[in-house]
This record gives sequence, C-alpha cells and structure tokens, in this order.
Amino acid sequence: MCGRSRGSGSMAAGSGLRKEEKYDRQLRLWGDHGQEALEAAHICLINASATGTEILKNLVLPGIGSFTIVDGSVVAGEDVGNNFFLTRDSIGKNRAQTATDLLQELNSDVSGNFMEESLEQLLENDPAFFLRFNMVIATQLSESSLLRLSAILWNADVPLLVCRTYGLVGYMRLAIKEHPVVESHPDNALEDLRLDAPFPHLKDHIQAYDLDTMDRKDHSHTPWIIVVAKYLEKWTMEHNNQLPKTYKEKEAFRELIRQGLLKKDDGVPEDEENFDEAIKNVNTALNPTKIPSNVHELFKDVRCININTQSPSFWILTRAVKQFVEKEGLGSLPVRGTIPDMIADSTRFIRLQNVYREKAKEDASVISDYVTKLLESIGKPPETISEKDIWLFCRNAAFLRLVRCRSLAEEFNAETTNKDQIASCMENLDSEMVLYIMLRAVDCFHRQHGRYPGVYNNQVEEDIGKLKSCVVSLLQEWGVSVSVKDDYIHEFCRYGASEPHAVASFLGGAAAQEAIKIITKQFVPFNNTFIYNAMLQTSMTVRM
Repeated sequence: MCGRSRGSGSMAAGSGLRKEEKYDRQLRLWGDHGQEALEAAHICLINASATGTEILKNLVLPGIGSFTIVDGSVVAGEDVGNNFFLTRDSIGKNRAQTATDLLQELNSDVSGNFMEESLEQLLENDPAFFLRFNMVIATQLSESSLLRLSAILWNADVPLLVCRTYGLVGYMRLAIKEHPVVESHPDNALEDLRLDAPFPHLKDHIQAYDLDTMDRKDHSHTPWIIVVAKYLEKWTMEHNNQLPKTYKEKEAFRELIRQGLLKKDDGVPEDEENFDEAIKNVNTALNPTKIPSNVHELFKDVRCININTQSPSFWILTRAVKQFVEKEGLGSLPVRGTIPDMIADSTRFIRLQNVYREKAKEDASVISDYVTKLLESIGKPPETISEKDIWLFCRNAAFLRLVRCRSLAEEFNAETTNKDQIASCMENLDSEMVLYIMLRAVDCFHRQHGRYPGVYNNQVEEDIGKLKSCVVSLLQEWGVSVSVKDDYIHEFCRYGASEPHAVASFLGGAAAQEAIKIITKQFVPFNNTFIYNAMLQTSMTVRM
C-alpha cells in the first residue's frame, strides 16, 4: 500500500512567512540556487525509526521538496519510548504513515508520502522503485537487506546514506560513485589578487597611481592592494625581480611599506589605516598564483581527458578550464573576480573592483567558448550548460573537489576489505575503529542467530561468548592481527540493539547535514564512514 499525507496549514512552521524570511539563515549558507535544489529534491527514507525521523525532521524544516517513508512495520511500545514523532495513540498503526503525518506538521511547504511495505517486499517486487529518488537514506537495516539495496542504487548512480544507532554508537556510511563539488566553501580561502603575476589591465591600473606625488587625502584613501603593489615594484627592482619569500624578507618588506607613511610636521608618521591594512595583509598579497593539487588531479583524470556524450557538465567544464589554463591562462586558472573589503574612497575601490571583475568576465567568456565547442563535438546544444553555471564554475575553479566512495560490496567482501586501515587504527585499542569492528560483529551474530545479541535479558551472558566468537571469526576472515577488549563485547551485548533517542538525535543532525551537501552539491561530504562514540563524545571519519 502507498499513501500521501499533507500537513496542516495551521500547524506548519512559518506558514505565514515569505520564503525569504522563513529560510533566511540557510539562504545565507547555500544561496537561492542551493535552496532551489533542496526544494526540487525527493528523498526516500527507509524505516521511520528514531534515527530516521530525526534525519527527516532536519530535512523537512529547511524545506526539502518531498519525502517518501518506506516502512512496513507497525508502531510498538518501544517506538513510542524513543521516537518523538510517534505517540501512544500510534501503537498498532503503520509506522510510515504515522511518522509522515507528524513530520508534515513541521513545514507546510513539504510533501510527505509513505509506503506501507517493507524494504524486503519492495526489493523483491519493485526494485526500480528506489531509482526515482535523488537520494536514499537507509536506517537500522540488517546487513543482507542493506547489501541488496546498495547494489541496486550503486549501479544506478543513486546516492545512498546509511545511518545506524546501536546503543551508544552512531554510524554513517556514504555510498556514491562520484560526487563533484563546485561550491566547496573552503575555510580561510586565500584571495586571488595576482600581485605576483598581474594581468595587463591590472598592471595599467597600478601604474596610474603615484604614491609619492599624492596629497594627504588621496594617499590615505588608496586601496591597500595598490599600496602593496607599488612597494612590490620597488622591492623587485632592488632584489633581482624576486618577491619577498622568507619571514625575514617579508618583515623587511613590511618595513619598506611603513617608511612610505606620510610624516607630520614633527616627523611622526601619519595614522594611515590603508597602510596598516597593507602591512597586515602582506602574506595574503604575496600568496603565489598557482593551481591547487586537487585541481591538477582533476585535469589528469581520464573523465576530463575523454569527453563523450555521457560526460556530466562538471567534466565538460573542467576540460574547458584545463584548455584555458594551457592557452590563454598561461598556466593559471581564471581570475576569481573578487577582492576583499578595505579602507578606500568609493571611487578608487570600485575602479579596482571592476578591474578584477572585467578580467573574470573575459576569462569566463573564453571558457564559455571552449564549453560550446566541447558540447558541439559530442552533439549537444550550447544551452546544455548555462552561462550562469559557467560563471559559477569559473569563480570556484580553485576550490573544485571530487568525492569518490567505495561500494559497500567492496567493503563487505573479505578480500577487498580495507585491512590496512583497520590495522592502522587499531594500534590504539580504544580507537573508534573498534566500534566499527563490533558493528560488523553484531551483523555476523544476526546472520547466525536471526537476532542481535542481548535483545533478551536472560540470554545476555550466553550471548557474550557467541559475540566474542563472531569478533574472532571476523578478524580471522579479514586476516587482521588485532585484538578487541572484552569490555566492548560485554557493552554491545548490554546494548541489546537499542536505539537511544539522544544518540539518534545527534546522528539525525549529522546525517541531514551530509544529505543537504549531496542535494545542493555544496560543501564537501565525508568519505566514506563516520563513527560516533557517545560514551566519550568522540568521532572518526575513515575510508572503508
């Protein structure tokens, strides 16, 4: 059975607000185009568990377009105890429908749907059902069901996010063949000023200034970029055309700028804030113009070199930028076209800003021509990639990132398990890697006994020996010579496969954040396994 539920307009969050007001904070993070991608997305959640509903809550509130919950189970007493989106009145009802109804009340903009079938039924009767979604989020699945689902999604290039709360342990696994990120939003990104290799128009603009003949007002309102550039001219003339590189040289260069401060009648230097900015920004200004290693790797990638009709826009744009770098760019990426805010009069600042903007437009125009030719060569119309997308790509060319995950099939195959990673992490016997080993061991226990260890109180002691046997067997199968402390085996038996809300809530926030990264193609998602230790409040990201 399937169904659809709509939220009550009177209870929906922010129902009377304009979209710009309702989503103001997130629009500042990922912009209009990011929000549009979010609102166009259709997400499938498998299992309305505590973890699953917490994830959806954090997607519904920012305005995910629509979601479908797949869950054939009925609400039980333990569900009500740890799931805020199920009530006592829900007991005996389908869990997917009940959770959908309550989640809908959070945001009237979101469309909620549900399927009253289990994952196993859908995999058997209609496996193509899952291919209609932008992303599938699977929670609290057994290993066998997870591997069947992941194989279908992997072959169809549908992103899968696996989430699991097991006692005081949180686990996430991202399975996606290839995820390009244009807007990676790096922390502390350096400015693209090109003062070490100024382009012709910038050179001309710098030459138009003469700090030695300016009056006091003009001198103190000249942008600091110009101030640094003028003193770089003096420095290079005296240092065989070499820029300041060492700490000692940069300190000497700062002193050279200080000497350029105007003097008062008593010989004391004037307080010129633009010169102070220039001195503070010497390291930024002297940042060498070069192509980051991650972008170099993209240029060498076979998908960049061999463009064909199946090539995504990302690779066509990357190839166009590569061609620009090799020809018009003379070894450099397109100019970003932005400069930082600074103390200067408006006229001078805008003129300098326009110098960088116009150069960025020129570079983007050249790259646009390359894109058009590449599209023509594979029989696609020029409008396949918009000018807006080209401009966005050029502005972020230095920050391109590509995430490639391994498949779950590779990870769960003993021959291709990442043994070196396991052995390396387990040099510390209390590393979060031990939690990964234990999660795999409880899945092994489930395969053998049809249940998880410790789910029945009267069998906890008996299950400890059985679980230890699974741990030993698993490590032998991998060929990894490490040991697991008995404390962890006892603890996982005591968990009894419980799903505490506090851990589910934490994981729900983390998982929703990663889902939004995938949907908006902004910020860099983790690759590929995340493990959270709620006992110690620590976590680890590792490639498995």
